[in-house]
Amino acid sequence: MDHSHHDHAHMDHDMGGGGHMGPMCNMNMLFTWNTEDLCIIFKWWHVYSTAGLIFSLLAVVAITALYEALRSASRRYEAYAERSIVEAPLDESVTERTPFLSLGAKQGEVSQRAHVIKALLYAIQNFYAFMLMLLFMTYNGWVMLAVAVGAFIGYLLFGKSTSATKDGACH
Repeated sequence: MDHSHHDHAHMDHDMGGGGHMGPMCNMNMLFTWNTEDLCIIFKWWHVYSTAGLIFSLLAVVAITALYEALRSASRRYEAYAERSIVEAPLDESVTERTPFLSLGAKQGEVSQRAHVIKALLYAIQNFYAFMLMLLFMTYNGWVMLAVAVGAFIGYLLFGKSTSATKDGACH
């Protein structure tokens, strides 16, 4: 349809910002130390001040360290599940030595239930790892350092029984 005959000169196209859009997120695709208009993953995580930057970097350190806590909890659950499967009765007899996870369940049922829980933990770990990757992909040196410091602290606190080598780059 041709709208060239309509007069648009008197239409109000104000976006509510007084003629300007306000501070925008600075999306870098190259490494930078610049923190002006830095957004971390989400538009609402917009860093406006030095205090906001420091708080955000501390949050990134904590989020990254908590990833190691999740990995540690997953390893502990796997060990618990293996013990529960081995100790579960082959029949339906329940004794005082029957683990809580297998209460009234046969070994196969315990194994299947444990596998579903391990799959859920695996999915959560993968989601978390990719979110950490997005943090790193801000290409901001300060955020990258915060991720590394968080990994260091997380490994110190939760990685005592884990090898320091990683099989995959993202998880």
